[in-house]
Amino acid sequence: MKRGQGMEMALGKQRRGMREKGFTLIETMIALVILTVGIVGVAAMLANGLAYMSMSQYDYIAQQKAAEAVESIFTARDIGQATWSTICNVGSTVCSGGIFVVGAQTLCDPGPDGIIDTADDYNGTSCNIAADAILQPVSAGTINANSGGAVRTPLSAFQFQRTVAITAVAGIANLRQIQVTITYNAGRFPRTYTLTTDISNFS
Repeated sequence: MKRGQGMEMALGKQRRGMREKGFTLIETMIALVILTVGIVGVAAMLANGLAYMSMSQYDYIAQQKAAEAVESIFTARDIGQATWSTICNVGSTVCSGGIFVVGAQTLCDPGPDGIIDTADDYNGTSCNIAADAILQPVSAGTINANSGGAVRTPLSAFQFQRTVAITAVAGIANLRQIQVTITYNAGRFPRTYTLTTDISNFS
């Protein structure tokens, strides 16, 4: 074997050894791209998880506000404040003198009649008394709504709206269906909660 060929073989082995010891620039760039995609995916999943966790308090409020509307109707019937001829929506063919407003409404404190979602709750497009709100503790950590020791956070800030729809039950004159729908935004997610129940002419 000639001396030149021996040196060439030795250099070839050395180059192969060098190639086997490290990464090329392209391999490093591909690894960085894959790592970046993975990190961005985990961050997005974490953000969605936190957003879904915050939904639970909004879901609870929606359930309570739907139940509150139903209880208000039942109470008005039981104490004689609303008669069977008024327990339906305004302009409905279900009864002659409906008192419950039609369509999605901002949540307001009840008006003089004390019944939720009736015409006296509203003054045009605004609340007649005050916007329905969550009472939160003041800096001292206490809540006393009567002495102003609470922070009122209107539910309109979370775009809460309530729809009360009262319809007839086919074939049963003394039974109607109440459907209360709450729509709201939990973070960037629009949400809907619906409560359906029946009410009869008899307490």
